[in-house]
Amino acid sequence: MLARTVIFLVMVSLQAAAQNGPQITVVTRTVDPVRAQKTLYPWKKYITATVFWVGEKPTANNPTPNNKSSWDQEWEKNYGGYDNPDPAARNGFIPAAFTPKQNPFYVALPYNDCLNHANHKPEAARVIPWWNRYQPDPGDTVCKGRWVQIYSSETKKICYAQWEDCGPWVTDDWEYVFGQKPPKNTMNKGAGIDISPAVRDFLGISNRATIHWRFTEFSRVPSQGPWAKWGDNNPFVNKAINPDMEERKRYFQQLREGTLRSQQGR
Repeated sequence: MLARTVIFLVMVSLQAAAQNGPQITVVTRTVDPVRAQKTLYPWKKYITATVFWVGEKPTANNPTPNNKSSWDQEWEKNYGGYDNPDPAARNGFIPAAFTPKQNPFYVALPYNDCLNHANHKPEAARVIPWWNRYQPDPGDTVCKGRWVQIYSSETKKICYAQWEDCGPWVTDDWEYVFGQKPPKNTMNKGAGIDISPAVRDFLGISNRATIHWRFTEFSRVPSQGPWAKWGDNNPFVNKAINPDMEERKRYFQQLREGTLRSQQGR
């Protein structure tokens, strides 16, 4: 058991090194990764995160109900129900009333690549880094389900989640989402990302906390976390839905081989 633990810790450190990031010893805690060197997807730093949830009712501060998402007209139904954010109504990272049918680790970012069911926004093919990999049919999103890495410098925790809705407040801010500009939204302290109750609870932060986030490839998302446990939209659970599964297997096989070589060289 001890040997397996050592191998796992070394693998995670190698994973961080492969992303030009800092050395880490556990999958959920690390030194500040925002100090990392150049990466494929740069960090969006010091971003205000607001909490939202599937089934959220409209209020004065949030007039848009969340029974639908930008990409799913029956989001609440497909999720399995109301993702109650009240800590007293939750069982760990999921609602106590039911087991969600989709990943409870989800976020919203302020961009929608689709104008409607038949057309993409004119800049989408130019600004979305992974567009050419998928060459979507007209009106098919390449943003829904993408993975993000979120870091709280307050709690020193890292979380992973899937992009499942658009917001807060705006859906056309590609200069921020894919570029280097700050969020153009000015509401709620200029919030630039909505996080689910599960993300909130895993990171141990409150509404309107400051976080850092970036996109990450599925092949780089560690499976030793609660974000890998639930959901038919989750490639950890439903492996058939992600074309990058083979890349993930190759990547972690390389890590294992590197770990074995490093041990043999001792």
